[in-house]
Amino acid sequence: MVPSRTLYPHQWSWDAAFIGIGLAHVAPERGWHDLASLFAAQWPDGRVPHIVFDPGVAEKDYFPGPAFWEVPPVRQDGRSVRTTGIVQPPVHALAALHLHRVSPAADRLRELYPALVAQQEYLLKHRDAGGLGLVSIVHPWESGLDNSPSWDAALARVPADPEVLARYERRDTSKAVASHRPTNADYARYIGLAESYRDAGYRDFDLAETHPFVVECPAFNALTAAAEAALAEIATVVGADPAPHLERAAAITEALVGHLYDRETGQFHTRDVRTGELSKARCVNGLVPLILAGLPGEVAESLVAVAESARFGLPVPSYDRTAADFDTLRYWRGPVWININWLLWRGLATHGYADRADRLRTAMLDLVERSGCFEYFQPDTGEGIGTPDFSWTAALVLDLLAETPPERE
Repeated sequence: MVPSRTLYPHQWSWDAAFIGIGLAHVAPERGWHDLASLFAAQWPDGRVPHIVFDPGVAEKDYFPGPAFWEVPPVRQDGRSVRTTGIVQPPVHALAALHLHRVSPAADRLRELYPALVAQQEYLLKHRDAGGLGLVSIVHPWESGLDNSPSWDAALARVPADPEVLARYERRDTSKAVASHRPTNADYARYIGLAESYRDAGYRDFDLAETHPFVVECPAFNALTAAAEAALAEIATVVGADPAPHLERAAAITEALVGHLYDRETGQFHTRDVRTGELSKARCVNGLVPLILAGLPGEVAESLVAVAESARFGLPVPSYDRTAADFDTLRYWRGPVWININWLLWRGLATHGYADRADRLRTAMLDLVERSGCFEYFQPDTGEGIGTPDFSWTAALVLDLLAETPPERE
């Protein structure tokens, strides 16, 4: 499955996980196949690339394509495929566990478990650039929240070389409204960062000293901790020891609260590893740690209060509504995304906020019923924007209709 036949014609990593969660209810074998296909392209060091390129799609139809990334091909299902060299949030253990819960498949879990463990080990061993027990990302695309204001301060120190866009042609703005997409300046930085990491051989040594963008994202780390919690449950099914996973989940949660939580704002913030500074931007990735069952009660309560405040509201937009640069149309700088709200729905249910979880579920379903399965939504009017017929929106609606948040499973 691809996110979109037009704008995203390849297999994306965290999209595959969210799509699998929906497929669990209608075509679980297809969900398992997608995860197996993605992990067949896993690197020897354990990283799961953020894109597995479909060899049937021409290089000219998507940029940056396989030629840009210069990653050697791997064999997958009898064909040679190429990948990118960066990663995305590890939602895959959650998806695998969900598939098994809805349609039990212990053999599938047993097959995938070693690859899921290797993914976590890569992130926790190779990407702890700050030495605090948190995973660092080296590119905004790794977060999945590409142009979030969370990265503005760190990106401001990365030169926006105009020559980059002279060398390469953006393809996204030929298929989507340019005013909804990241700016040319940001895009030039994205390509420059990808070139920098590529030209260093995708090495993760001394990142804080050698790579211009190294940040700790609260959502990425919350999903890493949630993956460990899911792996603990998977371990009990496949006959492995759940204890190390539970220990790592607790350690990541403690590090998140200790280093990325701001008691003054009542939410989590991105930390620039190179400077040690927390971003001042109040973004939705700072609410995602609500998914963690081990989050202290007072922190969960604060996140719920922030989510319901005038800064956000339900369904939750991607950025603080009261910020001067809040943008109702531009990608992750204001619009509502179903995948993030789905995570928050699960978080509300996990911490016992059943009524609020029901309200958020209803708000998401109403949004899609009115506008369709768009990539994202205008936060004031609910108008669908971005790509129509977007796969994870449709998939997660299937899960919302099944109505199985954690406390009801």
